[in-house]
Order: sequence, then C-alpha cells, then structure tokens
Amino acid sequence: MKITDVRQEYFRWEKSRPITNGMHTYTHCGLAVITVETDQEITGYGLSGPVLGINPFMMVDELKDRLIGQDPMRTEWLWDRLYVPKLTGRKGISTRTISGIDMALWDIKAKSLGLPLYRLLGEYRRSVPVYIAGGYYEPGKGIADLQREMEGYMEQGVSGVKMKVGALSIREDAARVKAVREAIGPRALLMLDANCAYSSHRAVQFAGLVEEYDIYCLEEPVAPHDYGGMKRLADKTVIPLAAGENEYTKWGFKELIDTGAVPILNPAPFLMGGVTEFLKTAALSQAHCLELAPHGDQTINISLGAAVGNVSYIEYYPPAYDEVWQNAFNDSLEIDREGRLPAPERPGIGFEPDYSVLDRFRII
Repeated sequence: MKITDVRQEYFRWEKSRPITNGMHTYTHCGLAVITVETDQEITGYGLSGPVLGINPFMMVDELKDRLIGQDPMRTEWLWDRLYVPKLTGRKGISTRTISGIDMALWDIKAKSLGLPLYRLLGEYRRSVPVYIAGGYYEPGKGIADLQREMEGYMEQGVSGVKMKVGALSIREDAARVKAVREAIGPRALLMLDANCAYSSHRAVQFAGLVEEYDIYCLEEPVAPHDYGGMKRLADKTVIPLAAGENEYTKWGFKELIDTGAVPILNPAPFLMGGVTEFLKTAALSQAHCLELAPHGDQTINISLGAAVGNVSYIEYYPPAYDEVWQNAFNDSLEIDREGRLPAPERPGIGFEPDYSVLDRFRII
C-alpha cells in the first residue's frame, strides 16, 4: 500500500454565542481536517486542531512530498521523516500539521487491519470515565446560572465537572468555585482551568482561597513556558496541578515532567504530535507514575484513553458549547448510563468528517 495524496481542508463558523475562559473570548471555531489517500482505496482522516486565522495549507505543501509513494503503515519512520526541526520548526503550526497527518496514518493502519484504533493499540478497556468541561464566562451568566449548568452535567452520571477561572478577581472566582461545589455536592470531582491566566504569585493566592473546596486539579494556572512558576505554585498548595495542552512532543513533556510540579498531564494529540507522540508521552508519564487526562475534544481522545492504562479521565465537551463541532463527524459519541464514554468500534481512528454539515463552513 502506498500514499497517493495528502490534502487539508479548513472550516470556520461563528459560534451561537461567545464564550470566555481565563484569557480569551471565542466568537468563532475552526476545524482543520487532513486527509491521506492510498492506492488501495483506504482513506485516513486526522485533525490538526481548531486553528483560527492561519492558512493550514502552508505546512501540508511543505510536508507532502515526504509522504507520497511511501507505505502508510510505517508510522514511526514517517513521523521522523516529517519532523525535521531545522526545516519546519520544533513546535507550533508545523507540529500541529504533523499531528493531523500522523492521526490519518494510524486511521489507515487500523482500517487496513479491520480494527478500531483502541484495540490495535492494546485495548486497556472499552470505555473511559469522563468529566464534562464547561463553566465558561458568558454575557449575563450569573452564579445561579453556573450552578444550574454544573448540576445538569452531574445529572448525566459523570465523575465530575471542570469550570473556568482567571477572568475575574481571585475573590470573585473563589466565590464561583464555592457556589459550584455547593451545587454538585461533596463527592463529585471539581476541576478548575485557568488557561494560563495567572502569574505564579497570584496563582498561589487563588489556590489558597479555594483549597477548602476539595479541588481535584488546577489546570494551566500559569503560562506554559513558566516551569519555575509552576514549581513555585506546586510547593505552596495541596491542589494537584495539571498542564500540557500547550506542550509539544515527548521532548516538551520531558521538560514538564522534570519540574516535578505536575502530577496530571494534558497532552493534546491534535497538537503535540499525533498518536505516535501521544503513546510515547504516555509511556514517559507511566514511568514517572503520573496521570494522563488528554486535552481537547473527545473525538480522538476516547480511542487513546481506552488504549492507555494511566488515562484517568476523558474531557467531554457538551453539544451546547458548539453544535456545529458536535455534528461535524458521522459517528456521535454518547455518555453511557455509568457516566463513561464507550470507545468507537468501527475500524479506524473512530470518526469521519460529515461533509453535509461541514461544507457550509468551508474556507479551503
């Protein structure tokens, strides 16, 4: 089997309502789909993330010639062939693009063998516990609205919820955290995500205000490159820290792990290097007895979470936050009665784009 073509499509749409995290307000969403075709009529699909305002064709054109005519089953060799830091850079859009290509190659590999990806990778389990990510800031949304939102998520039987912090004063956000804990009860997991909004000293202050509410983890409290700030915070709070959604490749995660500050890693497969690098990062984290809670949409993460033993939870985004994205793929993923997400059983990576939905929003 040989690769015959590699192409990328880009879709962008306006969200039904703007949402804000600790640092940014989002009015639009974007989706970059990478397609790899073969001479045996097996097509692979990958995602290179919700990239906004960037022409994704630049890197596909740069990398395409290294793939045409090659065997797509050689995922390890092809990853090395694509990742040439001197020519394409070590991080950013180049590694995002490699991530999407790598996903598509694994999709081809699994389809050619007639296996769902999670079984090809070892099948640790067939479903994974989930938490629902929400709690964004929105115009006119008060604390009572936030409480109702989080209560509604817990009614789905999930293990816990995650809410945004960092956009308000630390005392205002601490009041929001208190209200959510009161709404969901003492047993539910409560995760906080600052999206890098704090300096390390402000993060220390905030953590001190919310420790009493039994926080499962505080995610991305400081900038992703501020390893020293992460360590200073870890030394001064009992709240476990989580980070990694803005980290690239196994080498980046080694640096993060070496801080000794982050017991929960959040690799994003569509950004950090695809399935190949996710598996290596998973092995690295296992060797250090750390948890994985992959960042991003459940579409790809569920197959990896079902395959890897130290994935503690899968992040699940409810349809209300982006109905287009939730309908952008042919197979929907539904939380079961036990609050877990079953892995897709169709051969391949587990999803294919639904162009009847996406074509209305095509940019390229």
